[in-house]
Amino acid sequence: SSLLLMSGVVVTVGLCRRLARRRLRSSPLLFAFLVEMFSTFQICACTNELSLLGNVEPKPHTALTLTYGFTVLHGLTLAGSTCNPCGTLQPMWGGRTTLGMGGLKIAAQFVAAVLARVFMHFIWSLEMVEAHLGALSQGCSSPMQTTEVQAFCIELLFSVVFQLAVLRAESVNPKYRVHLIALLITMLVYAGGNLTGAIFNPVLAFSLHADCFYDKFLSYTLVYWIAPCLGKFLILYVF
Repeated sequence: SSLLLMSGVVVTVGLCRRLARRRLRSSPLLFAFLVEMFSTFQICACTNELSLLGNVEPKPHTALTLTYGFTVLHGLTLAGSTCNPCGTLQPMWGGRTTLGMGGLKIAAQFVAAVLARVFMHFIWSLEMVEAHLGALSQGCSSPMQTTEVQAFCIELLFSVVFQLAVLRAESVNPKYRVHLIALLITMLVYAGGNLTGAIFNPVLAFSLHADCFYDKFLSYTLVYWIAPCLGKFLILYVF
């Protein structure tokens, strides 16, 4: 049922992106906003559902396999979208997009994060499958299982490794690049998922753990917003 739900989200987002591409070419700002919002919604909604499947046996093989598979699927279906404020900073830094367009895309990403969270909470409230039972009663299900300093360093390191790999993989054939990036993300999740969640995406972190941002705003902002952005700036500065 969870796989059908996530597949339905992917298909629906694909149809919405195609419709926007056909009808809104004459409105570039609205087109850019909606496409980025739809794409980020897909990643946030699917990852919210995947987060409930982490304890499915055999552990951690099932969760890692699903992480790899859906990361490949996102890469193949969401071409042209960043779905990550850190990724949006790169063309802004290089002057390939304006400050206004970059801000518009980041706004679209956070709107999508909120919409995905509301949508998934509605689905979970229906309790259609066993994994959804009690999902709404967890409150702040904190992924941070270490000190703030260590969590900051882990998310910073993972962001640097990921962003560097993305830059290096730009010259790779796209059909191979999505698998390389998916494999890297799966490895990072395996390496640090039990410590910080290995998110390194501010929008995704907010969608997954909004309650924790309310309860511990400063520490979560430092670890899940500032650390990934700092990692991106370090890569941009060096390269």
